Amino acid sequence: MAIPPVSRADFDQYFTPNYAPAPDVLVEGHGSRVVGQSGKEYIDLAAGIAVNVLGHAAPELVAVLEAQASKLWHLSNAYANEPAIALARSLVERTFADRVFLTNSGAEANEAALKLARRWAHDHHGADKYEIVSFNGSFHGRTLFTVSVGGQEAYRTGFGPAIPGIIHVDYNDMDAVGSAVSGRTAAVMMEPVQGEGGLVPADPAFAHRVRELCNANDALLIFDEVQSGVGRTGSLYAYMDMDVTPDILTTAKGIGGGFPIGGMLTTDPVAQSFVIGTHGSTFGGNPLAASVALEVLSIVDDPSFLGEVVRKAGLLRTRLLAIGQSTGAWSEVRGKGLWMGAVLSGDWEGRSKDIAGAGFEAGVMVLRAGANVVRLAPALNIPDEDLEEGLNRLEAAVHSLG
Repeated sequence: MAIPPVSRADFDQYFTPNYAPAPDVLVEGHGSRVVGQSGKEYIDLAAGIAVNVLGHAAPELVAVLEAQASKLWHLSNAYANEPAIALARSLVERTFADRVFLTNSGAEANEAALKLARRWAHDHHGADKYEIVSFNGSFHGRTLFTVSVGGQEAYRTGFGPAIPGIIHVDYNDMDAVGSAVSGRTAAVMMEPVQGEGGLVPADPAFAHRVRELCNANDALLIFDEVQSGVGRTGSLYAYMDMDVTPDILTTAKGIGGGFPIGGMLTTDPVAQSFVIGTHGSTFGGNPLAASVALEVLSIVDDPSFLGEVVRKAGLLRTRLLAIGQSTGAWSEVRGKGLWMGAVLSGDWEGRSKDIAGAGFEAGVMVLRAGANVVRLAPALNIPDEDLEEGLNRLEAAVHSLG
């Protein structure tokens, strides 16, 4: 059955009013270019919020998905399937981890990580060791637990009492985290680069200090790599460039290349606290999603591919700084790899929404990270010419607002 005719107005009529999407309805995409109902073409420098790491309708992923779709779509976790087993093995072979729990999203992966950390602490140290230390500006998902751990008050307001036992301190503040971590701490949860918080990388000394504090207090270190993982920063996972290894890592977004999937990775001693019946997911380990993710990993985790990410990141940073000079809208560019934020300054402060809107009108898709940061997270294999043209359109959009 063909999709019946729909319009952007239908979105406003039938959806709950918690989204405000752009005015055109997007209907088709190939690589880093997307076409809307209007017939207009857009260059995608957002990649579905760092999801479409190989662009839209990547031929390799389409082929894998079609092949799996003709064989097996779904089983409950009462039964094992080949793609899920192969994916778990691939993740273990490529990372510090010994065990994997598969989910459908980053929020679910983070929920699993937090539950496992508290269960592990309970099993090994008793009921009084349950505190989670997190950071102001962080984002870990929209479930009640993950939004409670996230360090952005606006996302917690109005939903009743937050989950208890959570402490927020400033990111990259060694004294603050040192005061917060104690014998009651079950885990510290942090992003190697804060995404929604404005593309702020962890200071290397800070990351090492957090690891030391966890070791000293027998607490687990959880790295939320939902956005930073799967090649986004120029290595398969950001921790690999930090000389800091977590006890638990979460992954999602890019690992499915656009197909919903996530996962929690951990060591064998920690994993043992998830005994049968303690946690589960109806769709986690779905054969369709797992087969696509397995192909994504095989493509991205290649030295030549990751080397290209680093090279393109240099182009992106240089060009963004030049746009800031040309327009006066920003003077600082933060982030790592193909995941950068232009920090608005002067009269431009608070206008990231305006710039994103003008960019869409000019034919380029960009993101925001709060009111003061324009965020870019293009496909990792974006052609140089698409990256350059997208940035030209962004520059024209900023000038149009000046």
